[in-house]
Amino acid sequence: MPRSSVEDTGRPLPDLDPVVPAPPALPHGVLRSLLGAWALAACSAAETAAVEEHLGECGSCADEARRLREAVGLLHQPESLDLDPALRTRVLATCLDRRPPRIPLPEWATPYDAETARLDALLQDIRDAEWHAPVRLRWFEGDAATSRRTTVAGVIAHLLSVDGLVAVALGLDDPVAGEGATGPAARTEAYWRASHFPPTRSVRAPWREQSHNLVRTVSFTGSGAGKLSVPYGGFTLPLHDAMLDRAFECWVHAEDIADAVDYPYEPPAPRHLHRMIDLAARMLPGALAARRQAGLATMSGTPHLVAAGQPGRSLRLEIEGAGGGQWLIPLDSPGAEGSAELEVAHVALDGVEFCRLAAGHVPPQEAAAGQLGDREAIRDVLFAAAGLSRM
Repeated sequence: MPRSSVEDTGRPLPDLDPVVPAPPALPHGVLRSLLGAWALAACSAAETAAVEEHLGECGSCADEARRLREAVGLLHQPESLDLDPALRTRVLATCLDRRPPRIPLPEWATPYDAETARLDALLQDIRDAEWHAPVRLRWFEGDAATSRRTTVAGVIAHLLSVDGLVAVALGLDDPVAGEGATGPAARTEAYWRASHFPPTRSVRAPWREQSHNLVRTVSFTGSGAGKLSVPYGGFTLPLHDAMLDRAFECWVHAEDIADAVDYPYEPPAPRHLHRMIDLAARMLPGALAARRQAGLATMSGTPHLVAAGQPGRSLRLEIEGAGGGQWLIPLDSPGAEGSAELEVAHVALDGVEFCRLAAGHVPPQEAAAGQLGDREAIRDVLFAAAGLSRM
């Protein structure tokens, strides 16, 4: 038979209220000695009750307890509320692993997407006054370092203006329309002149919208659009290289901004850094030819004429660290092929250091970590790398 309920027996119900023991009566000296343990929450329940009852009666102990609690608060390091700039990339990668996008982004556009997202996260965190922090844009002209003073907002205006070259090639709106400027420096100066006032944080919105439109458009256009030509004034780049160039400049100028506002900023992901280094290495033969035409080359003797596609004298460029690798740079003609058999020099650099050299942020004389072989060829290649930089 089932057991009957206690309510049906007529007997009194048990008292369900917990019995709270009275705090132990402890001497004042003992209670004062427990204040440190109480502040650290290391007392037993009975000791805690006794101390807290005593604090309501003893003013000197209450003051001591308050000071101890404040001291304990100083022992806890404050946690940073800043989001990891790579968080967006990791979240998107996880989402895309589970559900591929209906319209995927071409692989050659992913560095630009990642670097603009990281810069946007930095801009989100800076205060209004920091948009006017001074920034010095640095690059090389010929064999001399040069610079241009601007602000954080001016740097974003510069990126907006030069990214407009890619926007125009894709049929999007030009932020410098009607100014007649073609090259990156001329477009930037035209945008700055057209502004009635120095750029402020309001420039972030059009830059952000333009970067999103570029990513969206190349996604819809597909991977075949990578061969579309993008004019840079004195030269042209295929779209896949132009997007990589814009990713590189976005990272370089994000570091300029981070230095100006004292913000930590990491290099790009190794796979993106490798693509940036590869682009610079592929542009070096043309930069060497331009130096010869300008009379800046130092290689002595008669230049070796090499037909296009034929092996010629080469320099081995070894890039160490994340995103590294090795490239054979033809020295005598931009159309020649690099040759290990005709290698005359070897240069070793760190990957991030090489990128900063190509951005004009590191003097060529201080860049190479290791050099072997023809010194004149090495000097020309290092200065040609610095010559890739521009405003």
